[in-house]
Amino acid sequence: MIFPAKSIVYKLPESMSPQAAVYIEPLSCGVHAASRAKITEEDVVVVSGCGAIGLGIVIAAAKRRPKKLIALDCLDSRLELAKLCGADLVLNPLHHKVVDHIKGLTDNYGCDVYIEVSGNPESVIQGIHMIRKQGRFVEFSVFGKAVTLDWSIIGDTKELDILGAHCSGLDGYTEAIELISSGVVPIDKIVTDTLPLEDVVRGIDMVNACNSSSIKVSLDPWL
Repeated sequence: MIFPAKSIVYKLPESMSPQAAVYIEPLSCGVHAASRAKITEEDVVVVSGCGAIGLGIVIAAAKRRPKKLIALDCLDSRLELAKLCGADLVLNPLHHKVVDHIKGLTDNYGCDVYIEVSGNPESVIQGIHMIRKQGRFVEFSVFGKAVTLDWSIIGDTKELDILGAHCSGLDGYTEAIELISSGVVPIDKIVTDTLPLEDVVRGIDMVNACNSSSIKVSLDPWL
């Protein structure tokens, strides 16, 4: 294979399977989001959304050893997987008053870092109320509609740092490859489905289904 002169190419370990390699890109996004959050060992970190990228954020955040790492999702099956990825505590917003719960864990201060990766406008509003004063709010989602909230909370009330994150940044791929190679990533539970190339539309539908057990769907042209 011939690459253009300025291509950024990463050599994968020979021991890494194609099934594991397909998760490098989503995990690299998670690495970048965690990097943007500037997580420290004193932080209470909340990750809202446990799809393929959200779980990658949990994995990357856990590597940074925060004081407490909490994952939120509306599917209990994904929350169980978040535990395997390093979350200390998991909460389902359909069953818990998550803002009250997080404040109760933090002497009413709120979390230090909130990383939003669900794509649900309610998750943004939830995070703004959950996070402490001068906390760091990282937004990674793409939304299907506009999100409306009281911006006076961001400035006048809490002096929040609002940080956007997109794709892998400069550091994402290298750390993602290292994490997968180390064996800490439960690949067999995250890469849930492998389909033939002609089933690409079905694969997209599987991921988009709200109650789906599918997380990362890969396509294999040799099937």
